[in-house]
Parts: sequence; structure tokens; C-alpha cells
Amino acid sequence: MNEALHQLLKNPRIWRGQVQHESSAWQGIASGYPRLDRHLPGGGWPQHALTEILLEQYGTGELKLLMPALARLSQAERENGSASNDREFIDAAKAGWIAWIAPPFEPYPPALLQWGINLSHVLIVRPKEAGETLWAAEQALSSGNCAAVLLWPEILDDAASRRLQLAAEKGQSWAIAFRSLRALSQPSAAALRIKITTGNQGTDLGILKSRGGRPVVIHDYAGS
Repeated sequence: MNEALHQLLKNPRIWRGQVQHESSAWQGIASGYPRLDRHLPGGGWPQHALTEILLEQYGTGELKLLMPALARLSQAERENGSASNDREFIDAAKAGWIAWIAPPFEPYPPALLQWGINLSHVLIVRPKEAGETLWAAEQALSSGNCAAVLLWPEILDDAASRRLQLAAEKGQSWAIAFRSLRALSQPSAAALRIKITTGNQGTDLGILKSRGGRPVVIHDYAGS
């Protein structure tokens, strides 16, 4: 294969129309849920990209889904290159801020501690106006100081999602946007788009869009 083309195809923003779980271009952040990781290219959450989570209402398991990965991202400096399994380690040499932009609730510190979140790396931003949420998230993502940025925007159109995606790439951060299921029909530039619903036996997770992957529904994703 031509070397220039080979390098182009290694770019994680290029979708080749097939599942590429072994692609070195996309090394995911382990979610803490093996059943989910098996369906995510790179074996985990996409780094330096936008993940969009659609849900019926807040409090249906969306934070539980993220906590194992956020806990590891919030921890102090960790060694690189010494792990027998690279997926067990984060690429960054040191932890960054975990920024919460306009959360619809007050994060509960004892619960975060129980999950292993380093509270000294938690940053909560409450914009005065709803329109400032996207601006604050974009600034946090592109700063290079945030390991992850969680945001609850009232509106997130295609153009805004593209700006967040580019900001995540620039700052090498993980963006997570929470939206209503009403946004299902709206376009999004997110690398990963999932929905969370309440099933008969637990919380169900549907992968709607996954760069390099395919749609799938995982019933009771946290189960064995």
C-alpha cells in the first residue's frame, strides 16, 4: 500500500466501513464494562473525541456508565509503557481536570469518592446563561488541561458538535455530551453516539453510531 495512503487510513477520523477493534489508530479508554468494550473499536471509549449520550431522563445510569473510566483519568501520574496490557493504562502521562459543564444536579462528593474519583481534579462550571455552556466546554476541551469534559447543553446542533469534536482533538481530551432522546433524528459529528434506556432486567445501552464500528444493543450492559 502507498505509504501516504497507509498513513491517511491510520487516522481515527477515517471510517473504512468495517470493524477495526485492533486498530492502533484508536486505542480506547477501558470503560470498566467488558461487554461494552468488546463492541467499541479500540476496546474502550474513544480518546480525544466527542461521545454523545442520549437518554430518556437524567439519572438512568449515565454516570455509572462513565465512572470507572473517569476515576482512572482523574488519578495521579501513572507510568507509561510498562503495562502488559496497554488497554489498562491511559495514554496521558498525568491526570487532568474532569470538568462538569452545567450539570443539572449537584455532584455528590461521597459518591464520587466511592467510585474512586480524585476530587482535587474535579472542576464544576455553571455558566450564567445557557448559551455559554458550549463556549465553556469548547474552551475546556481545547485547553489541553482537561482529561474529560462532561456537558449538558440545551441545544447541540451539527455545527456545534463539530466544534466540540475539533476542540477535543486539539486538547487531547474526552468530551461527553448528554442529550435527550428527542435528539435521535438530529445529525451529530460525535465519534460515538449511544442511547440509554431502562429495560426489563436493567439498563440497556444502544450503540447508534461508532466510528469504525457498527450499531448494537447491549441488554443490561453492566451484567455478567
